[in-house]
Amino acid sequence: MSLAPSRSLFFLAFMAGALTLGASFYLEFGVSLRPCFLCQVQRIFLAVFTLINLVATLHNPTRSAAYFYGLVSMGSAVLGALTAVRQVLLQNAAPDQAADCWPSLHYMIENLSFWQALQSSVKGTVDCVEINWTLFDLSLPEWSLLFFVGMLILGILQFSRLLLMPRLHPASR
Repeated sequence: MSLAPSRSLFFLAFMAGALTLGASFYLEFGVSLRPCFLCQVQRIFLAVFTLINLVATLHNPTRSAAYFYGLVSMGSAVLGALTAVRQVLLQNAAPDQAADCWPSLHYMIENLSFWQALQSSVKGTVDCVEINWTLFDLSLPEWSLLFFVGMLILGILQFSRLLLMPRLHPASR
């Protein structure tokens, strides 16, 4: 049995990631939405996810390589989802909790060390709390979370196919 279904799932994930990455650049440069720090981190995880799936599609991996590509791909999707969850929680926090957010990433980079700025950014900045754009009453972090969860489901489907696919034995050829 061939691993062609696995390769086509990598291609499907690559296309979904490329379209989503293109949409994020369109919103930044076409609609002039300025991404906050957590949005940029989500975009990095999206780019890693897309690149891994492109390499897996072009490589035509064996079973063990497909496991590796799948794990790395799902890992970037999990990290992207966690970042999106954090931003959704910040956006849905009470207004008095939003005052605890730092002023901006630019201010933090100029006045704090790299690690302090990174820790503060995960806690949230004022930019991350703002909801600048919605589609069907969902903000960008919520759409990002839906994308990453969908790609995790696709990754689980791929792993289940790899695990349930009968192993090829030289004697059975």
